[in-house]
Amino acid sequence: MTNDLKIEKIELFKVPPRWLFVKITTKCGVVGWGEPVIEGKADTVLACVKELEKYLIGKSANQIEDIWQVLYRGGFYRGGPILMSAISGIDQALWDIKGKYLNVPIYELLGGAVRKKIKMYCWIGGDNPDVIIEQAREKVNEGYSAVKMNATGGLEWIASLNDVKKATNNIKLLRQEFGNDLDIGIDFHGRVHKGMVKRLIDELAPYNPMFIEEPVLSENNEALKHIYPYTSIPIATGERMFSRWDFKNVLQEGTVDIIQPDASHAGGISELRRLATMAETYDVAIAPHCPLGPISLASAIQVDFVSSNFLIQESSIGIHYNQGLDFLNYMMNPEVFDVKDGYINLLRKPGLGIEIDEEKVKEGAKIGHNWSNPIWRNNDGSFAEW
Repeated sequence: MTNDLKIEKIELFKVPPRWLFVKITTKCGVVGWGEPVIEGKADTVLACVKELEKYLIGKSANQIEDIWQVLYRGGFYRGGPILMSAISGIDQALWDIKGKYLNVPIYELLGGAVRKKIKMYCWIGGDNPDVIIEQAREKVNEGYSAVKMNATGGLEWIASLNDVKKATNNIKLLRQEFGNDLDIGIDFHGRVHKGMVKRLIDELAPYNPMFIEEPVLSENNEALKHIYPYTSIPIATGERMFSRWDFKNVLQEGTVDIIQPDASHAGGISELRRLATMAETYDVAIAPHCPLGPISLASAIQVDFVSSNFLIQESSIGIHYNQGLDFLNYMMNPEVFDVKDGYINLLRKPGLGIEIDEEKVKEGAKIGHNWSNPIWRNNDGSFAEW
């Protein structure tokens, strides 16, 4: 196996709307796909993958764990969004190769599925109350029973009463329309500074959110010690945390109920599986972050199937970022992501369980992208978190 799976070629494709795909080809012809990207820094991650390529060529794709350790530890400086996103995509592709070579889904190699289906949620536009009901109805009609929306638009360090009331009006509208039949996650998105978190929680609590996500930026996680005991609403965080070492403190301190690592940012399938197990020991659920493409979603799902503490999976199908080219356009079997009664079924095909349409990927790469997140300003001209 080792010689057959020698890595011979690594190709990168920067495709719309804002993604980077990697294709790893082995001596025996088995290929694996990964999604190594950080939103708005695709070229930077691409350069990092190219730097790591010199180590990978000639190595056996079968040695997933050894490759992960060398890529993480071998450069002396460790962690962070760029390196970990590069490792993530490579790791995903290596697992895809191993599953295809052995003709089994990745979850079989991780110990076997503990569930037959997984609950899904998707994003709706919490920034704009004019479209909330319309978008929620659309998602419910597509089969979802859970959605997530941003709690606020741009917010001052200490916001006005009007801004607070606008934030709570959005979830109020959904509760009036759907009652308790729709699960609603509320994403603070790091837009809310510590001084406003408790006030927003007070306003949101009567409408029973499924969870509050990223109540403060991850660099301010010490504030969770004060926020966590203040509310019975589950606290979720982790999309801007990149390894088990980043999650260690919040788990030890008991200030989180749900961790949300991203399969394309937090070390790929290997680290996501370790994080799920690590969280389980603290009685914490996992709900992987995924506003990205089909490879990232399939990678997260492979771990979801084997994790007893899995809660719910984010999907970016139809999200506003994907205008013109949704990620189903890059797949030959998009039906595997069909949602029915809020769930998608067990993926059955080998490896990641998805078939990438390479011709569509190459067409997309000819277009490319230069996506970056918007820069927001407060009324006085100062920077506001997006």
